[in-house]
Amino acid sequence: MSNIELKGLSEAAASGLPPVHTWAPPFCGDIDMVIKANGEWCHEGGKIKRSSMVTMFSRILWFENGEHFLVTPVEKVRIQVEDAPFFINRWQWVETEYGRAIEFTTQTEDVLVLGIDCDMWMDFYKEEERPYVSMRYGMKALVGRNVFYAIAEYLTQVAAPEGSGMGIISAGKSYLLMQET
Repeated sequence: MSNIELKGLSEAAASGLPPVHTWAPPFCGDIDMVIKANGEWCHEGGKIKRSSMVTMFSRILWFENGEHFLVTPVEKVRIQVEDAPFFINRWQWVETEYGRAIEFTTQTEDVLVLGIDCDMWMDFYKEEERPYVSMRYGMKALVGRNVFYAIAEYLTQVAAPEGSGMGIISAGKSYLLMQET
């Protein structure tokens, strides 16, 4: 397992999430559920409007071999995810033992501290470069445009393993968001 996956396991255990990483139910097929690229969850073509239902489903979401599943102790069903299964819609600065850090909150009320609970990177979805952060079990969250624009005000010159350019420093770690050319 990678460090991000291990970090995700400890985060999940500490947060009181169901222990889906310990379950090994049989695969029961596909269900007509899609997590859209904009963060909306849909079932049988209709948007799931109750946020508590979306949050409940997000707690039993599992990522394996590039596919997403809802799992219980007795069954495992595959769902479709267009881009990222989680969507970050809020943020704030917090003080940590490692210095000032960005705290992200997802639409399902997961709270992550950049540099401690998650890492951030830029990647492409359908030819559009988008910001992501790591989540539990190797999953990722899309950083909402409003959040990204707000933290962009704090961009500074950084040097990271990928190179140097403009980025953000959180909990003492540098994240390159715009590489120098």
